[in-house]
Amino acid sequence: MEAEAQELPLGCGGEAGSPAAGRSPEGEERRDPPQASVSNGGDAESGKELVELKVIWNKNKYDVKFCLDSTGAELKQKIHSLTGLSGPPPPPQPAPPLAAVGRSGNRYSCLLGLPPAMQKVMFKGLLPEEKTLREIKVTNGAKIMVVGSTINDVLAVNTPKEAAQQEVKAEENKKEPLCRQKQHRKVLDKGKPDDVMPSVKGVQERLPTVPLSGMYNKSGGKVRLTFKLEQDQLWIGTKERTEKLPMGSIKNVVSEPIEGHEDYHMMAFQLGPTEASYYWVYWVPTQYVDAIKDTVLGKWQYF
Repeated sequence: MEAEAQELPLGCGGEAGSPAAGRSPEGEERRDPPQASVSNGGDAESGKELVELKVIWNKNKYDVKFCLDSTGAELKQKIHSLTGLSGPPPPPQPAPPLAAVGRSGNRYSCLLGLPPAMQKVMFKGLLPEEKTLREIKVTNGAKIMVVGSTINDVLAVNTPKEAAQQEVKAEENKKEPLCRQKQHRKVLDKGKPDDVMPSVKGVQERLPTVPLSGMYNKSGGKVRLTFKLEQDQLWIGTKERTEKLPMGSIKNVVSEPIEGHEDYHMMAFQLGPTEASYYWVYWVPTQYVDAIKDTVLGKWQYF
């Protein structure tokens, strides 16, 4: 009996001879219980239905398992933590301006990551924050495209776009309505195109899955708008050619309801530093105006 007592360990820290080291007191091999699978989000998601996503941002790809009943806003929080781990930490500083410690333990993750307010997340159009992934019919293997800049990138911009947009709006307020100006009247006087897409006044909708067609450009020719979210491009197509514009190159988007036809807008994409670079499109259905601006400019620019 004394010999047997000496074989028992004095502590429970996993030393040799303890049950935790792989042997039971009777000398039989002890097997550890099977480990439950955990998503790469690190959250306790047992019992919840997960969906596998491919998140793509800034040439980086992330394979993510995420709860199908989580909202778009919660997905943005997840993307914030993911993108905070995608680059090397900045050099040490005595007092970093945003010394928040994320789940990764990296005090600089908030500087490197992409905050939700600065994200443009796209799945068949701009991802609605209030709806769940199930409600917008996200399935396994879905690609989630993310566009946006980190706080460091934004602070590095010498001339904020917001200031430029405010200047443009101030100038617009001083002028007569756009639809009364001579250059626009010659197009609007042609009347509404027969094949223009139907409008729904008082409603805001996401971009359709098909191009917006049947509209006029400033020369009175037919034009269509195609939003290539995977390439982050806007394609402006006419009978003669198709211009493929990176959305980041578009400085501003302005619009105004057409008098007498307030369910349609005239809209301009600013491609350069002045109004001379405006590309005008007429008879844009009003329900898509906000979605076009959010998709091209991104809500994060108003952060």
